[in-house]
Amino acid sequence: MADDGVWVGAHVADGTWIAVAFDREGFDHAATFDGIGDLWFRYEDDAAAILVDVPIGLVEEAEGERECDELARTLVGPRSDEIVAPPAREALRKRRYPVANRTHERATGVSLSERAFELSETIATVDQLLREFSEARDLLAAAHPEVAFLAFAGERMERDRRTAGGYAERLRTLASIDRDAPPAVQSAAEAMDDTPVTVADVLDAVALAYTALPHEGRLRSLPPRPPLDDNGLPMQIVYRAEAALVEPE
Repeated sequence: MADDGVWVGAHVADGTWIAVAFDREGFDHAATFDGIGDLWFRYEDDAAAILVDVPIGLVEEAEGERECDELARTLVGPRSDEIVAPPAREALRKRRYPVANRTHERATGVSLSERAFELSETIATVDQLLREFSEARDLLAAAHPEVAFLAFAGERMERDRRTAGGYAERLRTLASIDRDAPPAVQSAAEAMDDTPVTVADVLDAVALAYTALPHEGRLRSLPPRPPLDDNGLPMQIVYRAEAALVEPE
């Protein structure tokens, strides 16, 4: 990944991509996009890194669940329902939930959540982008806001992200790593004024942008040695911390 440009965190909410970008001086801008393709073509020449909260790397037949999802659920505890394991690659192609669920169960041994099925199209478009544009593999990586906040705080978030208490808890966490985080969140929220985006969605995008941005700690992977899927994509969730959340075996 490059050493200049902007560092981008991108969160998906109801089909809208919310991007927050930082440069070396701090908050640069926030914007929304209709799809990952639009986001990619906006940042492909300017971004040093782009972190998305969409799973990258899909299991095939008889591979079981992705280790990164299992580890993330254990780590975030009460917020484990926020970790959505993606459909197996073959299940991703199914248009009806019962068929997708049966296909996913054959590949992983567990049921496919309806929420994961609803994200199938979004996951498929990211997967397609990474398979068609090799340069995107050097910039895009998968992260998750709950893992990001856990890594920054050194402890689990106790409250739901959509509540006032959850907002305050997460804003305090960001402020602990950068005193300019509250005005950055405010600026990003103001950029969303004409959209149905919630403050919780903005916070998630900001957390991913701070994860991408080089500062205290380093970018790490969950698991530490991520396996690759059949297309060479790492099945991982990245986060930034001084100490690893999970030590390599």
